[in-house]
Amino acid sequence: MANLRDIRRRIKSVKNTSQITRAMQLVAASKMKRAQDAALAGRPYAQLLARIMGPVANGVLGFTHPFLEEREVKSRGIILVSTDKGLCGGLNANLFREIPEKSESIKYITVGRKAAQFISRSGRDLIADFSVSDNTTFPEVKTVIEFAISSFLDGTINTLEILYSGFVNTLKQDPRLVPLLPLTSIEDALKSLGIEEGSQDDRELNFEPDVEKILTDLLPLFVRREFFNMVRGAKASEHSARMVAMKSATDNANNLVDSLTLDYNKARQAAITQEILEIAAATASNG
Repeated sequence: MANLRDIRRRIKSVKNTSQITRAMQLVAASKMKRAQDAALAGRPYAQLLARIMGPVANGVLGFTHPFLEEREVKSRGIILVSTDKGLCGGLNANLFREIPEKSESIKYITVGRKAAQFISRSGRDLIADFSVSDNTTFPEVKTVIEFAISSFLDGTINTLEILYSGFVNTLKQDPRLVPLLPLTSIEDALKSLGIEEGSQDDRELNFEPDVEKILTDLLPLFVRREFFNMVRGAKASEHSARMVAMKSATDNANNLVDSLTLDYNKARQAAITQEILEIAAATASNG
């Protein structure tokens, strides 16, 4: 009977775990839907920004900006975007495998507790760490990119790259290492948004106060919005991976409950059979 009690306890424990993972699956699914909607909602703004930058860029020659200057690369800067929490399958492990080999010439800015822990544990150069909420508001993300831009402008880093989990679909998230600064050209910046160089505006445009001033303001805005879209994509990847991981855990728990229930019934049947045999043997000996 002790064996039956152990099996009952284990069945109860696994059922409790299944309820927890099922609840986490539903929460992750809800957050994933919001994160996907937020990522999609940012595309029209990015496309509008590109349509504005295109005619402006075509209207100026010899424009220079710190974001467009090629530099000697003495120190690379990488913003590593991970999750704050675990229980999201191999999302972070796959991301960390894409980190370049340990090098003194790379400085890291992390977004997410898991990234900060990994970079510190592996002995890499961590210059700042940040965290953003599941809502992923622009002010939160702006704090990160402003620090990175400041480090780029003052020469602490000579390039700026983003390593994050790009959202493909619910079942697939791809680690991506994307160069952000310096921009090789305005045309390449537009192509990164999917805007090809054929859509030119033939109208005669007047710019106030002047084209250089507008581009000077638009380029930082472009960089901030690009990074914002990447972080929102990473959040969608996190919630998708967690939902899939929790669904898998729930299914495994249910399968284990079924297996334990079968073992329990077998043990219970064996115990009943043993009791019947003992009663029959006792009756035969008394007869």
